Amino acid sequence: MSLVIEAEPVPLAADADGVYRVAGTRVTLDTLVAAYQEGATPEEMIDQYPSIQLDHIYAVIGYYLRHRDEVDAYLSRRAAIAAEVRSASEQTWPPHGVRDRLLARRIPGGQ
Repeated sequence: MSLVIEAEPVPLAADADGVYRVAGTRVTLDTLVAAYQEGATPEEMIDQYPSIQLDHIYAVIGYYLRHRDEVDAYLSRRAAIAAEVRSASEQTWPPHGVRDRLLARRIPGGQ
């Protein structure tokens, strides 16, 4: 019996917006890296994200560990984009007083 060892591609795919997701799922690279950095094991991650296969989680974390600088740069760019979107959204819809505005819209006696 002979053992054939071959590399398999990392199960990551960029969507139309350039966001990397675990292939076949909506779970982002950002999400798995954040869970890993918070100390979650791949087995714990699969409990949180059951749409991902365990071997895919290991492959993505392995990729992150081998390409930390590139992934961290990608995550920094994503964080900057998120901050821009959040700022634009807050300018359009100020977050201060949201609860009061929502309560003011309530119909008296209604739900």
